[in-house]
Amino acid sequence: MRLHDCYNFHDFRRLAKRRLPGPIFDYIDGAADDEVTLRRNTASFENCDLVPNVLRGVETVDISVTVMGQKLAMPVYCSPTALQRLFHHDGERAVAAAAAKYGTMFGVSSLGTVSLEELRKAHDTPQVYQFYFHKDRGLNRAMMQRAKEAGVEVMMLTVDSITGGNRERDLRTGFSIPFRLTLPGMSQFAIKPRWGINYITHESFKLPQLDQHVDMSGGALSIGKYFTEMLDPSMNWDDVAEMVQLWNGQFCLKGIMSVADAKRAVQIGCTAIVLSNHGGRQLDGSRAAFDQLAEVVDAVGDRIDVIMDGGVQRGTHVLKALSLGAKAVGVGRFYLYPLAAAGQAGVERALGLLKTEIERGMKLMGCTAVAQLSRENLRFR
Repeated sequence: MRLHDCYNFHDFRRLAKRRLPGPIFDYIDGAADDEVTLRRNTASFENCDLVPNVLRGVETVDISVTVMGQKLAMPVYCSPTALQRLFHHDGERAVAAAAAKYGTMFGVSSLGTVSLEELRKAHDTPQVYQFYFHKDRGLNRAMMQRAKEAGVEVMMLTVDSITGGNRERDLRTGFSIPFRLTLPGMSQFAIKPRWGINYITHESFKLPQLDQHVDMSGGALSIGKYFTEMLDPSMNWDDVAEMVQLWNGQFCLKGIMSVADAKRAVQIGCTAIVLSNHGGRQLDGSRAAFDQLAEVVDAVGDRIDVIMDGGVQRGTHVLKALSLGAKAVGVGRFYLYPLAAAGQAGVERALGLLKTEIERGMKLMGCTAVAQLSRENLRFR
């Protein structure tokens, strides 16, 4: 199977599985506990049917949106995800370049493997900086100041990860940074030597957003250890309100799920929220973001940009979310599998296919602009 044989999410996933060592594939692919929420995220779209209109004159369609003050050429952006150079040696560089080609936003994680400054200089498309709330308040302020100085437009604070989720696939393989693998985990690397050669022959792995603050040399700092030792579970609304004031710009909370929390986000001055359960990687059994979207939009959608992510695999999924009132839709695994499979070319192909699906779906729905999508176009089973 080659890249040109990939036409959908499942094709890219199969190609990524073929190319990545098992522990790294499982890190992307896996979720918390029994992975119920992971499956539910995509299944939630299947309970909703599109009701198209015809004979509407749809020779050209405009799929651009404005979200968090940023003009995007398509209503989908690449959500910030950690450790991308583990999946392909170009990592965030490939994702940022592909996003720029399609005129959309991309996110850089505080656990990213390329510096936000390098990416900001390389591309003028909107850039999100996603970070976690640390026990060291000075570190939080320093990270925000650094993003401001780099010219990042949007600050995105992840609020659903004050402790790491129970990702049992990673526990079985011993996946950690640096690697401290179990015997079964090591055997998986042995049967995928090409990945190892790429890993060794390219620049050394690092976390440049944290390199001044976290000592990566002293043994295995697993991702779980980072979450349990450095992040602050006592974080509360007052802490976040202070950060919103300090940033004084586009500030988004990622991981909001309840109407009550959405209203609080409005009260403290956030400009956007991302409805998200972290791809099912945190609290298993939590509700799918798509199922929660309508009630949150109804509660706060006129005062704050409501975005969602989780389970998006098709252009029609995007259309359903937009019809319910989402301003844009974030994708994670949707671009990580193509990244692992083929680097920048893979991400470009995935975004290109999704753009084509959205445009085709708009035409078949009888809509020439995103604003024409509404709940009139939907029926729930």
